[in-house]
Amino acid sequence: MLRIQDFEAVIFDMDGVLIDSEPLWKIAMEKVFSDLGCNLSKNDFQRTVGLRIDEVIHYWNKNQNLGISDEKKVEDDIINRMVELVTDHPIPLKGVVDTLIYLKGKNIKIGLATSSPDRLLKAVLNGLKISQYFDVVHSAEFEDFGKPHPAVYMKTALKLNVNPTNCLVIEDSLNGVISGMSAKMKVVCIPEKTHVVEPRLVVADFMFDDMALMLEAFQKGS
Repeated sequence: MLRIQDFEAVIFDMDGVLIDSEPLWKIAMEKVFSDLGCNLSKNDFQRTVGLRIDEVIHYWNKNQNLGISDEKKVEDDIINRMVELVTDHPIPLKGVVDTLIYLKGKNIKIGLATSSPDRLLKAVLNGLKISQYFDVVHSAEFEDFGKPHPAVYMKTALKLNVNPTNCLVIEDSLNGVISGMSAKMKVVCIPEKTHVVEPRLVVADFMFDDMALMLEAFQKGS
């Protein structure tokens, strides 16, 4: 049973958890890589879901022998496009706002730990108008390693002043689930709907189709 009283903090992933941004990532990456003469498809980008954008670019640069000498410029082009897309489509996923309100009412600390750059993190929170709910936000941009490494979750727990074992993570990708579990946190997985079904997501401690159903579980368990 998922009981909110078993935790001191809930830490959210961002892409695919707070906002339906995974399709937007694929649109932005497909456009920028196409401009570079590389015809990667949205299905190709399924292979790099959950990684930091710099790691995604480096992966495809090597995998496709693209010969990109300035990966940082490619990263900036993709992030610029993402900020535009998110600003134009600031729609929270089902159950997000109600869950944040519920957690605040229970005096649960709320964190955000994302693989996305800080600039995009701020664009999403401002676009969705939910910044006020988060006690701590942290990007893996500032860590040596992105997900599935646990660093971003460990640092978020440290900033929240909560033992990692008392934190609940909400994730949508396998890399994110592994990251949270490696940080010794319990993990809820709400699979992102545009991803190919990943059977290994069953390793998560809890699984829900959407956040509204997770909120119902909180309410029943409290």
